[in-house]
Amino acid sequence: MGSSFPRVVLFVLSCLWVLAELVLAKHGGITRHYKFDIKLQTVTRLCQTKSIVTVNGQFPGPQITAREGDTVLVKVTNHVQNNITMHWHGIRQLRSGWADGPAYITQCPIQTGQTYVYKFTITGQRGTLFWHAHISWLRVTLYGPIVILPKRNIPYPFPQPHKEVPIIFGEWWKANTETVIKQALQTGRAPTVSDAFTINGLPGPFYSCSAKDTFKLKSSQNQKRQGPKNMKFRASINNVSFVLPSTALLQAHFFKQSAGVYTTDFPANPPVIFNYTGNPPSNIMVNSGTKAVVLPFNAKVEVVLQDTSIIGAESHPLHLHGFNFFVVGQGFGNFDSKRDPAKFNLVDPAQRNTVGVPPAVGLLFASEQTTQEGESNRSSVAAHCSASVSSSEEEADTSTAPESETLGVAASYIALPPQ
Repeated sequence: MGSSFPRVVLFVLSCLWVLAELVLAKHGGITRHYKFDIKLQTVTRLCQTKSIVTVNGQFPGPQITAREGDTVLVKVTNHVQNNITMHWHGIRQLRSGWADGPAYITQCPIQTGQTYVYKFTITGQRGTLFWHAHISWLRVTLYGPIVILPKRNIPYPFPQPHKEVPIIFGEWWKANTETVIKQALQTGRAPTVSDAFTINGLPGPFYSCSAKDTFKLKSSQNQKRQGPKNMKFRASINNVSFVLPSTALLQAHFFKQSAGVYTTDFPANPPVIFNYTGNPPSNIMVNSGTKAVVLPFNAKVEVVLQDTSIIGAESHPLHLHGFNFFVVGQGFGNFDSKRDPAKFNLVDPAQRNTVGVPPAVGLLFASEQTTQEGESNRSSVAAHCSASVSSSEEEADTSTAPESETLGVAASYIALPPQ
């Protein structure tokens, strides 16, 4: 009789725990597990057969499907000789910066024979995104779709379609793409253009030896670009060309070992003011370094992205890792800090994770509160990613976070958590 009370209490507590789990399962998300084995696969395209790096032998890779509120665990095992990282493009990494994926920024690469588990929770998002490798040019064959469904019993914000088919655009090179990017970095010239555009990994019907069962979409061909003779250039932001460290920036910050890995003197504004969309100066004064902008935790940030006419005019897509931002303004010519803010759309600005900055255009975006650890703003032009563009930050004083932090033309940053 004396031992029955503890048993009854334990039974009641167990029932309450089970009920709590049922409530969470009904109203919250579940955990979805995926296994990515990085392996070589022989593929034939454009009359040529070659070995490519794939996930689970598939090209494109497998689809990740989850509901808003779900937690996703992806176990990645590397069976190839290349170092590997994976990025979940557009996923908001809220306090899960280790899962974001850019090599040497939020993690060191997964080496041959090693395994890394990415874990993140999908919060406040629904729709379609995609995942891809985030080291060198392995993203050419390592990519796949992410489909985020609404929570159960939550309707879609549009009429139900007849059929849903993920469509992913890509490019195909006959050459080894790792060789292509290495040659581009050594010479400073633009990488060799691709041999074909692809839809879901297949070239269109206008290419030799191409599959007929593919989507047919009108698309313009690549335009060849040539760099200046006997000269080597790298992309830069505010005259700084980013140098990849040998230690991941987030790792260096976390273990308080940033000395010798990166510095916190990334310029918040261009060092020299000139007509960015006119004739550039003869000396562009580009320096190399692993530099960062220091931002207080929970700061609100405004970033001006100004395209230039230096060397060659082109559209620059910029992607904010692990978080979204609001595009509050855009216009032709040079950004005017005195006149242009009056034109900002602060009522219903578009929310994005990637935005294109066309030639001769200035654009400003404002981030939501930077509650993300280790978020970074990077150029989404693959060659530029490999060559230069990124940034990070050291520990900041969080006791007096400003209402708004404004970074100058085309700044790049990471926000880190408080210690």
